[in-house]
Amino acid sequence: MTGHARISLAAWAATVLGALVLTPVFSGPFLFISAFLCAAITGTGIALQNLRTPRAVVPVVQLIVLVELISFIFLRDTLRYGLVPWKETALEFNQQMVNAMDSINRFSAPLPPDDHLTLFAASVIAATGLLIHLIAVQLRQAAWSGLLLLTMYTVPAATVHGGLPALLFIPPAIGYIVLLSAEGRTRLSRWGRRISGVSHLDASQPIEASALGQAGRRIGLSVVALAALLPALLPALPEGVVGNGLAGSGPGTGVGASISSTDPMLDMGKNLKRGDNVTALTYSGGPAGGTYLRLTALDQFDGNTWRVSGRDGGRKITNADLTTPPGYTGDLSKVTTSKLKIEVTRNFRSQFAPVPYPLRSVSLKDQWSYDPNVLDVLSTNGRGVAGKNYNLQVYDLQPTPEQLRDAVPTGEPDQYTSEVPSRTPERIRNLTSEVTADAKGNPFAQAVLLQNYFRSGEFTYSTDTDSQSGMRALQNFLLVNKTGYCEQFATGMALMARILGIPARVGIGFLPGQAGKNGEHIVRMHDMHAWPELYFGGIGWVRFEPTPSARVASTPSWTEQIGPAPITPTTNPTTAPTTPGQTEETDDPTANPDRNLPSESGSATVDQGNWFTNGGARIIGGVAAGLIVLSIPWLIRFLLRRKRFARLPGRAGVEGLWAELRDTARDLGLDWSDSATPRQLGEWLVGKLPPDLHPQARGLARGLEAVRYAGLTDDTTVDLRDDVQTVRKALWTRAKLLRRIRATVLPPSWRWYLNRGSAEASDLLDEFDLLLARIRSRLLPHRQAN
Repeated sequence: MTGHARISLAAWAATVLGALVLTPVFSGPFLFISAFLCAAITGTGIALQNLRTPRAVVPVVQLIVLVELISFIFLRDTLRYGLVPWKETALEFNQQMVNAMDSINRFSAPLPPDDHLTLFAASVIAATGLLIHLIAVQLRQAAWSGLLLLTMYTVPAATVHGGLPALLFIPPAIGYIVLLSAEGRTRLSRWGRRISGVSHLDASQPIEASALGQAGRRIGLSVVALAALLPALLPALPEGVVGNGLAGSGPGTGVGASISSTDPMLDMGKNLKRGDNVTALTYSGGPAGGTYLRLTALDQFDGNTWRVSGRDGGRKITNADLTTPPGYTGDLSKVTTSKLKIEVTRNFRSQFAPVPYPLRSVSLKDQWSYDPNVLDVLSTNGRGVAGKNYNLQVYDLQPTPEQLRDAVPTGEPDQYTSEVPSRTPERIRNLTSEVTADAKGNPFAQAVLLQNYFRSGEFTYSTDTDSQSGMRALQNFLLVNKTGYCEQFATGMALMARILGIPARVGIGFLPGQAGKNGEHIVRMHDMHAWPELYFGGIGWVRFEPTPSARVASTPSWTEQIGPAPITPTTNPTTAPTTPGQTEETDDPTANPDRNLPSESGSATVDQGNWFTNGGARIIGGVAAGLIVLSIPWLIRFLLRRKRFARLPGRAGVEGLWAELRDTARDLGLDWSDSATPRQLGEWLVGKLPPDLHPQARGLARGLEAVRYAGLTDDTTVDLRDDVQTVRKALWTRAKLLRRIRATVLPPSWRWYLNRGSAEASDLLDEFDLLLARIRSRLLPHRQAN
């Protein structure tokens, strides 16, 4: 087996073993797909090198193969002619990466086996494998590839709650040893680098010189060094550099918002508290005052979290009408319907499509399904609703207070929505009985009294709260501070309704938004909302609105005639609009004193600001950071050159000036030889300079010979600064413009310093090998050869 093939296979093994540390983070077949992609990269590299393809071409072809395979496996529908990646492929890949990052920031490990997460994991691992192959095989610097393996380990180690199992460190360490062993064997087969210092030992002493033994000792030294340095370094990093786990509790705002199928309530809270108030969607049609748009309903409460109950996969959407609204027993042919057209922006990413309730039909068909018990519309391929436009029909069910009051109790609609956690505090049960005492046992009257209780002014609406929807948080909200936002009001009323025996769940979606031109409504991110839905026999699920008028001005029409909600003290209008989305003018400037609270239309009051505050500052900061990073090579070369010319005459000064001349030649693409003597390099310079500078070139070579070989270590008369400056300027002016630009922005001499650093690091590890050999020869003298 050739040396490059051996190192290539070792690089593949190191990548796969290193990827094992991601198994606590991702689920699904990501590891097998990643191993296949890395194998394809490795096979391509071995084949091209056997064909003696130029070294610079190999990684380019490998990248093309990787892009083609990822596109064919994950993004086949976007390929042109079923094989060629196109613009749509890049856009879809970017969207999948955005969805994956949203899921990573939101979910706790292990992440669900969604397609976009599998694509993300496989892409990252395969890209890492390509880089490892590039560093180890093409650049022949296998030791540096260990940084990539270390990164693959430290990222999940720093983000998975509770840390990674200690044994998971073994696979990447073994992979690194295998890679270094393959490189060491290849070096030895070429009569590689001599280990300095062997002559100081007795030749009869047994010295472990095998590649595997050396690699094992080097890994041990590296691990000890990292174990000593990383704990001291990591606590000093600012919060967010490594991460606070995959729960997504960081304070960043980001652009747009996402709603996952795992914890929609958590996502809604993030969007309301920290999300940008950009447009989520627009719609036309439906009631004149707008309509609530629901994403899904949370029907399962275990005492800690409200969640969507387990689904059986849903039903496929066809051209026919969907299922009859759950619980409705009337004649649907006599119920009027409304048509709506919804256009979702790319700012809003969700697996659920926002639709009114109860839905009759929707134009989303391929890769979409609906749940017959909830009538929510869910993506089946993980791509979500961002950028989708669709038409739908919805039933205009408007129950009257009399119908709801006279509803006959029937059996429970499902196994979840009547369940009350066993650890519900007795004080909440007693409060529920007190609030609904005047209802005389009528479920609808009880529901209206609960709604009125939350909107009576005794509770305060505010997003500046850490309250959650768990039992302890609900107890604190209902009995102690009585401050929260729509999540607490919706879940509080739903729990109290269940205590009364009324099936209840929590809807998640959007308020009607603001009316625009030509009957269009604009819905923004801060219009996200939660509300309770209660079940009544023969009618089905009915929406209620316990959130105070500081957030939502009016209650559903079917709850107003039986007992309208009192106006809270924080609002000044004497009458509230009867239709969601309408507002009433007031001359009182204190009508909405909290800028963070939404207006009565259900949309948050947002300061539009200017270009600088609306993203301009981030753009300027990103451009400035990029320029700073790009200027680092130039800055280092500038400072190094300035330091060399500032040295006083003498050996150190001459050596520094000669090094500056060497780096300038390399930066300009000239073939400076390290193996040539000073006099040979002087003659080489003569060929690169005009005739009037030939004496200076030869003088530089003679000056270097003098300080190196004539013992003039302290001779301050050997001052070559002017000659070096003249020769350097001549080399620079004779070079092409593109060469000079590259020499300024990204000096090629950096690669020489990288190689030198790698060699010095290897020499240091060689010294460690020899130190162990010396210690063993002292401690085990009986092993000496006779």
